[in-house]
Amino acid sequence: MTKIDLSIIIPAYKEDENLVVLLPKINEAVRALFIEYEILVIDTQKPLDNTSSVCHINKTKYLNREKGNTYGDAIRTAIKHAKGKYVLFMDADGSHSPEFIKNLYNNHADNDIVIASRYVAGGGSENNKILKLMSWMVNFIYSWLFDLKCKDVSNSFKLYKGDLLAGLNLKCNNFEIIEEILIKLKRRNDNLKIKEIPYFFKERMFGQTKRNLIVFVFSYIITLLKLKFMLRD
Repeated sequence: MTKIDLSIIIPAYKEDENLVVLLPKINEAVRALFIEYEILVIDTQKPLDNTSSVCHINKTKYLNREKGNTYGDAIRTAIKHAKGKYVLFMDADGSHSPEFIKNLYNNHADNDIVIASRYVAGGGSENNKILKLMSWMVNFIYSWLFDLKCKDVSNSFKLYKGDLLAGLNLKCNNFEIIEEILIKLKRRNDNLKIKEIPYFFKERMFGQTKRNLIVFVFSYIITLLKLKFMLRD
């Protein structure tokens, strides 16, 4: 069996326009690392666009979400099927640059998690001031409340040691599952080694964001309380 060094996970929800551009760039960027890798696109339970065809053309593994159609279901499906020694999550909207994958992977040796961070010197994003403020507040509160040794908790552009993810019991269904991963890994190992490297987030290329601002705020508040007092396993 071929050893997979890196699994690249891309949850997708009607993102075929972006994947047409993104997947060739990912293949080009990762081939330059001279490692064995796989790309897994986790689509909706029932196809809503041409994502499957785009994956086939670009020699990418296409999977449908299992047990449900939420973002959390996409993450759980991805972790179940990823075979890499290291697992990298990235968005399908183009905000995460394929060229930056090498920066994350090249820092894997002495770290459990490597984060493309908006909140260290040199990082940032193209979001408007309101979204930047809300994002900063969410990240500060989670980092402080759960004693996480990093500043950018909520973004998904992260590299993990694959075996750390394998046994996680993840229950969140929306985007806050990203925080749940960090919190539960920290509970398992208080000496978790996390490195943040600066990254500037771009706006999405095509299509509309799947994040509803009101839902975003309430879900993060509710999940914060659950993770602090209820979701202990």
